[in-house]
Amino acid sequence: MTKEHEEIVKGIIVRLTGGFYYVDVKDEIFECKARGKFRKQGESPVVGDMVEISLKPDGYHSIERILERKNYLVRPPLANLDALVIVISTVDPLPNTLVIDKLTAAAVDIGTVPYIVFSKTDVKECDELAKVYSEARFPTFTYSDGDEESVAAVRNALEGKLVAFIGNSGVGKSTLINNLYPELNLKTGQVSQKLGRGRHTTRTVELFKTDSGYVADTPGFSTMDLESYHLVSKDQLMYCFPEFNDYLNECRFTSCMHICEKGCAVIEAVNNGAISKTRHESYIEMYNEIKDIKPWELK
Repeated sequence: MTKEHEEIVKGIIVRLTGGFYYVDVKDEIFECKARGKFRKQGESPVVGDMVEISLKPDGYHSIERILERKNYLVRPPLANLDALVIVISTVDPLPNTLVIDKLTAAAVDIGTVPYIVFSKTDVKECDELAKVYSEARFPTFTYSDGDEESVAAVRNALEGKLVAFIGNSGVGKSTLINNLYPELNLKTGQVSQKLGRGRHTTRTVELFKTDSGYVADTPGFSTMDLESYHLVSKDQLMYCFPEFNDYLNECRFTSCMHICEKGCAVIEAVNNGAISKTRHESYIEMYNEIKDIKPWELK
């Protein structure tokens, strides 16, 4: 078999199973193996990667090159996210602002956009909490099952994007996904017809194509995963709170970490109501958690 008979094409990895990568090339899926050079270089292709593959007449296709990633989530391994959709229930379970803030910070740190969706707003409204995150410059939505207007607003915002959904059990994540993308047939508490397996039994990540983008199916992708496997460095943490940006250069001291320092413009903004008190409290708690962690321990 000669090189002349091979065709190099570009596609996106949508699934990894048993050492085989499944690459979507213009709506056709090719089963591929990764070249040994990736192992030698300490690299691994992951779901979401844009790659070049060689198509061989004998069907033994291979991944030749990983194209540049715009971001990378370590757990679960997923690349090139356009949005991380954080689903928060207004009741049962109640919202936890520290958890929300850890998730938004992690999303900002890897270079993707956190979208916040408050569910079950037909049971309990959350206008004040939604306002906190809208003013923190995150796309924020309220949603209830069966409310097509709120579903349409989220669907339109995510159009054309590669998105992953995250949320604790019981927040209505599966119901939201089912409302947004009914063609995927992801039924709450049932076996997915599309996947052919239970929603919470897999350890793998898989992308499913919608009309205009991709949805990452990530069973087991809980808030604990992200908290445990993505810690923001203390020097970068302030930049993961977008509402701080207008004040960072206004502090009296350039070394200000915005905790309790004199002349801190961020603290002044909190006192004036320009920055949410709960957001700043989360920042302080997160800073204290990571301040003694060495940079190499964050990976």
